[in-house]
Amino acid sequence: MLPIILSAMSDILNNKILSFKFINHNSLQLFHRSHQRINKSRNKMTSAKHLGIWMDHANAHLMEFTTDPIKTTKMDSNFTHEDKEQSLGKSENQMHQKEQHRQSEYYKKLGETIRKYESVILFGPTDAKVELYNVLRADHRFAKIKIEIKQADKMTENQQHAFVKEYFSKH
Repeated sequence: MLPIILSAMSDILNNKILSFKFINHNSLQLFHRSHQRINKSRNKMTSAKHLGIWMDHANAHLMEFTTDPIKTTKMDSNFTHEDKEQSLGKSENQMHQKEQHRQSEYYKKLGETIRKYESVILFGPTDAKVELYNVLRADHRFAKIKIEIKQADKMTENQQHAFVKEYFSKH
C-alpha cells in the first residue's frame, strides 16, 4: 500500500498540531483506535458531574456522586482553635481580620474544586454554606453551575453519603 499523508497528528491532551507524518493505512487505523481508547478513559475520569459538600466553618467533606461507591475527601479551613486563642491576646479586630482572610482562602480552595462540576449541593449545620454560596454567585465563573443549599445537622459519613445519593437521584 502507498503511504497516506496524514495532514497532522494532534496532541491527544491539548489538541494542538504537533507534526506532519507519513504512515500507512494500518498505522492510521491503529492511531484512530488508540485515540478512541484514550478519549473513553478521559471521559470516565471526568464522568462525575455532581458534588455534595457537607461543611461548616472548620472543614468540608466533598463527595462525588457517581455510580461507584461515594468517597469523601476532607478539606480543612486553616483557621484553627489555636489560632483563635493566640489572637485573643491581640486586638479583636486583628483576630477578626485573620479569621476573615483564612475563611476567604478556604472558600477559594472549595471554589476551585467546585468549578469542575455541573451541579453542587452545599449542606451542613452552620451558615458557612450560605457564605460560600454568596461568594460563588458573585463570581461569573460559577454562573453555569447549579448550586443549591440545604440545611442539615451534624452527620456521620454514611449519613452524608445517603444524603448526597438521595439528593442527586431526585435531581
